[in-house]
Amino acid sequence: MSVSIHDLRSTRRDFLSKAAFGATSLGLAMLAGPMQLQAGLAEQAGLPDEADAWFKKINGKHRLVVDATQPHGIFPFAWPKVFLLTNAATGTPEKECSVVVVLRHDAIPYAMNHALWSKYKFGEVFKAEDPATHAASLRNPFWQPKPDDFTVPGVGPVEIGIDQLQKSGVMFCVCNMAITVYSAAVATSMGLDPATVKAEWLAGVLPGIQVVPSGVWAIGRAQERGCGYCFAG
Repeated sequence: MSVSIHDLRSTRRDFLSKAAFGATSLGLAMLAGPMQLQAGLAEQAGLPDEADAWFKKINGKHRLVVDATQPHGIFPFAWPKVFLLTNAATGTPEKECSVVVVLRHDAIPYAMNHALWSKYKFGEVFKAEDPATHAASLRNPFWQPKPDDFTVPGVGPVEIGIDQLQKSGVMFCVCNMAITVYSAAVATSMGLDPATVKAEWLAGVLPGIQVVPSGVWAIGRAQERGCGYCFAG
């Protein structure tokens, strides 16, 4: 069964409305109070100590955090490449720069493998197009792309796949809070167990991508490490 983003947003609005009255819709009982939220996050894989340690890898001369909140063409992946290329052109090689891409809100599926895109129709759910077909993608178009998948006028083919950017030192993280909300909404719409779906999504996070408590948490940590802010949609 496919799930539209309209269905998810309606579900999310209903959840937020009920949460205001102390309800625990979509399995997010931890949002009912600060202590429950803190306990819930502490129990989640690698959080928060591992995530804090991960941010200590930011040590470049020039530092940037790219805030990706939704599928927005190539921009969440093009801006890190542009940052590296133009710094190299002005005297700072990519190995001396630090870039962190925060995949949060509607951009979280880019952190996950092809199998999850196909099974849960992420292209339809999150309105993410396949650049080759311009239809709702059944694969993660930015994971191990083909050499000519992305071409920029005046520049030519560009290597902006997640794996390609990781080889250039770009760091990627994904919002656990968004995974929690969306996996529960999708599970509810498909008649599946929310905990099982969330566990499957977390297991399908791509190699080298760090799960963080929330995207906004990650943006704060990156800026505390001296990163300039870039909004990528």
